[in-house]
Amino acid sequence: MNHGKRNRDSHTIADACIRLASIHVRGELGKAIADLVLTYDPKDINQMKVNFSNKIETFSPDYKKELEESIAAFLNGTYQTLRLMNQQGSFATMLEPVWENAGTYWDMVRNQCSSDDDAKNLLRFLKYLLSGFCMFVQEIPGHPVGMPFPGGDKVDYIDGKYYCPVRTKAHDVDAALCPFCPALQTPEIGYLKPPVKASKHRKQEYIKNIYDYHHFNG
Repeated sequence: MNHGKRNRDSHTIADACIRLASIHVRGELGKAIADLVLTYDPKDINQMKVNFSNKIETFSPDYKKELEESIAAFLNGTYQTLRLMNQQGSFATMLEPVWENAGTYWDMVRNQCSSDDDAKNLLRFLKYLLSGFCMFVQEIPGHPVGMPFPGGDKVDYIDGKYYCPVRTKAHDVDAALCPFCPALQTPEIGYLKPPVKASKHRKQEYIKNIYDYHHFNG
């Protein structure tokens, strides 16, 4: 991170989240997110890619490569889109209201970026900034179209609507993007099924597994 621009820890991240939660206009939110994201160095994006690759090291080579390419395209593409929109003054014309649940999202982000590990907090905050930009400013899913899931299901865009195979599966995970995502649940998905007649603990373990490995967490 470019510490010469701004030296941030969990306290300043919390302040930023409070500010973001108070914004109710899409363009204003986009500008505020851009101001924060652009204090990061492109090397931070690369570090996020490395962290993700390490996290899925045990996956099959083909599936691992597909996930890596999907996440890399999301991180690079979102960063560049945000940078260009900021440079071109696009946010000034976006006067529509932000979705009502945006405030809850930034409250969640504040909690997730409050550990004693400032380096981890900073990268995690960048991830949430990029995802929040997608969901609340661009109004697109927080995970990229084409992102693969076990069994072949992917995030899709069909007839003007976004569909995700895990849209309704991660509501019990505190840090999941699903409750805030504009995507609809993919009908009749055919990938991983939750355990049948499992205990509450086993079901939570299943949901957490989806989140940990398929909901990119910086």
